[in-house]
Amino acid sequence: MYQPQWWKRLFFDVFASISFYTAIPLPYINGLDFRRVAYFAPLVGVMIGGVLGLCDTGMNYLGIPVLTRSALVVVIWIAITGGLHLDGAMDTADGLAVANPEKRLEVMTDSATGAFGAMAGLALILLKTTALTDILDHRWLVLMAACGWGRWGQQLAIARYPYLKPTGKGAFHKQAIRSYPDLLPGLFLLLSLSALLGLFNGQYVFVPLIMSVAGSAIALLTGVWFDHQLGGHTGDTYGAVVEWTEALFLCVLTTF
Repeated sequence: MYQPQWWKRLFFDVFASISFYTAIPLPYINGLDFRRVAYFAPLVGVMIGGVLGLCDTGMNYLGIPVLTRSALVVVIWIAITGGLHLDGAMDTADGLAVANPEKRLEVMTDSATGAFGAMAGLALILLKTTALTDILDHRWLVLMAACGWGRWGQQLAIARYPYLKPTGKGAFHKQAIRSYPDLLPGLFLLLSLSALLGLFNGQYVFVPLIMSVAGSAIALLTGVWFDHQLGGHTGDTYGAVVEWTEALFLCVLTTF
């Protein structure tokens, strides 16, 4: 049986990850293997942040005010991902609103959005928009870091915690992230990305360290919190980890 060369396998794996995690229209490729998409999630996140950064820079050149620009970036953010992670965060909020823990998973599988899900979605959009409005410098780099750390948090949740459903839209992610060493490529990518800020401007000596510590800590704690509430994770909580890590990371950076 023919085995494609390593670079072809890598290309197809990254292509499958972009196809799975985004709504970007891509050419159809027959026989894509989606079992390893979670392995490349941080890379896809950095790519998404790069696209958002380009859009933000273009709007800045057009003279669009920062608040309007931030709101448009968040809208484009949702459009690029197809609302995949935001939908998971909203479903998770609906499930956690149920007092009976045994019924939470059942509520989360319901496609209808409840009041708590709607409030969680509004809170995330509001936090991202207002935080971006307060961040004036190197916004493209901040967007790349936020999207990357959010998806590294997803990887961490996949590696650390049991999957609560025998089947589901996130069950096959366990095949891609089997142990902690699988987290290292994404972590190295994000640490390197944070270090770029120090290279661009020597005045920001401590900000790369703050970005790294804040990103990894928030990514860890969001996964811990959802595991504490549910006793494990699902595809919806993976999306919730992504969304809340992104939003809280941006909020922390406003201080610096």
